[in-house]
Amino acid sequence: MKPAPEPEPLPPAKLLVPMYVHPAVDPGAWWTLVESAPRLYGVVLNIADGPGTVPEPSFAAAARALRAAGVRLLGYADTDYGHRPLRAVTADFDRYRDWYATDGFFLDQAAAEPGAVRHYRRLARAARSRGGRTVVLNPGVHPAPAYAGVADLLVTFEGDWAAYSAAPVAPAWTAAHPPERFCHLVHGVPAGLCALAARTAALRRAAVHCAVPGHGPNPWSLLPPVLHRKAP
Repeated sequence: MKPAPEPEPLPPAKLLVPMYVHPAVDPGAWWTLVESAPRLYGVVLNIADGPGTVPEPSFAAAARALRAAGVRLLGYADTDYGHRPLRAVTADFDRYRDWYATDGFFLDQAAAEPGAVRHYRRLARAARSRGGRTVVLNPGVHPAPAYAGVADLLVTFEGDWAAYSAAPVAPAWTAAHPPERFCHLVHGVPAGLCALAARTAALRRAAVHCAVPGHGPNPWSLLPPVLHRKAP
């Protein structure tokens, strides 16, 4: 009797890191991202729930270092589930492009229902007209299938480890798209289980992920433990 064939290894996952901590507060975290460039899908820049009202020198320096390392930079823009006016969101796009030379945008609090698809198509067109080569939508759940035609990457889960462990199977429509189009963001992961969270994302056909142990109002102030912190 022949032994059962070994399962094919899962493809290496890429990390989308929402780095929501000031470079002056934790410069080592930003330096670690620079040193980890080959492992990253990208880094989300979030200065003040958006780009802020004036350029921030510390973030500009961090952005330059990441760009020099070849890291994709995504400017954070809150869309308030489709309720924030188009003009306000596109103003954020302009500031990120002009102040931090981002090459893409991370549209947070994205709507998931079919009725908002048209609005997000307009936002995606506006982002790309401003040099946004990558548009990420973060509804945090599996949205209506039409959103897959809007964004380059869909965040189909954002939440804590308990919710992720109990998350339902992905809907059938996701099988029509490669895993590289989906991302899972998991926080509150118990010590030692971040690698398991990464493998779970891959098994659920999300080739992009981020798993961190952080809790509270800003769990994304911590690096994924799979990145070994380096001194600047």
